[in-house]
Amino acid sequence: MLEVEVQQQQARREKLSVAEKVGYSLGDLAANLVFQTLITYLAYFYTDIYGLSTDHASAVMLTVGLVAAFAFNPIVGALADRTESRWGKFRPWILWTAVPLGVVALLAFSTPEFSYKGKLIYAVVTYTLLLLLYAANNLPYSALSGVVTGDMKERNSLSAYRFVAVMFAQFFVQVFMLPIIETTGDGDRAVGIEKVMTWLALIGTGMLLITFFATRERVVPKPQQKSSVREDLGDLFRSKPWIILLVLTTLVFVTLAMKGGAYVYYFKNYVDVGSLATLVGPITDGLSKLGLNFFGEDPASAGFGLFNAGGIIFIIVGITLSKGLADRYGKRDVFGIALFVSTLFLLLFYLFPPQAVGLMFGSQMLHGFFYGITIPLLWAMIADVADFSEWKNDRRATAIIFSAMMVGLKVGLSLGSSLLAWILGRYHYIPNSDLAQPASAIHGTKLLVSVFPAIPFLIGAGLLFFYEINKKTEARIEADLYQRRRV
Repeated sequence: MLEVEVQQQQARREKLSVAEKVGYSLGDLAANLVFQTLITYLAYFYTDIYGLSTDHASAVMLTVGLVAAFAFNPIVGALADRTESRWGKFRPWILWTAVPLGVVALLAFSTPEFSYKGKLIYAVVTYTLLLLLYAANNLPYSALSGVVTGDMKERNSLSAYRFVAVMFAQFFVQVFMLPIIETTGDGDRAVGIEKVMTWLALIGTGMLLITFFATRERVVPKPQQKSSVREDLGDLFRSKPWIILLVLTTLVFVTLAMKGGAYVYYFKNYVDVGSLATLVGPITDGLSKLGLNFFGEDPASAGFGLFNAGGIIFIIVGITLSKGLADRYGKRDVFGIALFVSTLFLLLFYLFPPQAVGLMFGSQMLHGFFYGITIPLLWAMIADVADFSEWKNDRRATAIIFSAMMVGLKVGLSLGSSLLAWILGRYHYIPNSDLAQPASAIHGTKLLVSVFPAIPFLIGAGLLFFYEINKKTEARIEADLYQRRRV
């Protein structure tokens, strides 16, 4: 009874306004204009627009990504946890990095006229700077969700707002960006992507500034809770929930990078154009009559956009159900079941012939729905691990816990993207070619949207059997920490 009363008092005290939730969510919308572009187009940009070989593209994405994961994220996390300012620990980082992140995102997708060696060096330098600034911006941003409120239900709500915003960014990047690149560049994709990235940089910078001004940090560690980096790292490596979430985060982003980057190749080289035109033609014609001519005349480009649109719409539906399910059954159980079911719809893609576009679209929507349920839960669970660590050790190190998860994100993104390019090379994909791809490359592309990305998801679902923060433990941690912070 006392536990329920404590939770009710805390909920009233730390309830967030809609304006603050929306303001916070715009930060992830901005960051995902960059992040979703990396997932969806980086491999394609390097191989088919910028002109790098599949092996060099794979090496750049893997090497730079791993350096960023293991060097940039822990440093930023340690610095952010020790930042002291009138704005708090994490909000200043959003302010400081807003403009530089936009500028470097534009540079990373620019195509200067260098020699092949010069292009390779330019790719390494700009991708390194981009991942450094992304870490310095998005890691403190993510950690901010753990200190704007100590109420776990409010965190679930904040995560839902945040990831609806993420889906808007993903919707734009995966649905409209390729056709807009083709249109604004008059067929020159290099010119088109530079124009699009210019606008995304400006819009994203503005959104990050709104996030800075709209939010406030409420969970402030007591002075006696200060700890050294060594103590923080020791707490991490003794935390079984943290280790499980680190591996889970890595596996999830391996899958997202692999399948997300493979779809553009899948539509370009595998899906039957005639069947695609039959399905999407009436839709694009209807949109054109309404003055919404987003997709141009290319059925593959239109099909790719609408395929992603269907998936994202159903992801958003899943996200809206996530909080209610998590509040009732607990984050861990809902996450594991939804992740497993979503994987089954990925595996179906291996069975679809090129003409089965209706089944492809349907499977993508159902995969999106169940995966959408998991999206807010992962980041809310990371905030719960910060609470778990404080509960166990009486020391709070929010940013370094999130930085460790960002290591998983970057490693997963790097492995998934580099595996995508590497596997295409092993299956003899020919970059930037208008000729028909060999049968081996087409088979490899089909595996990259089905079997290969399903494996990490299935392992991740299995790991959650060993994650100890269930619904009952969440309530106990929240009540105990509330009592401690009142003293």
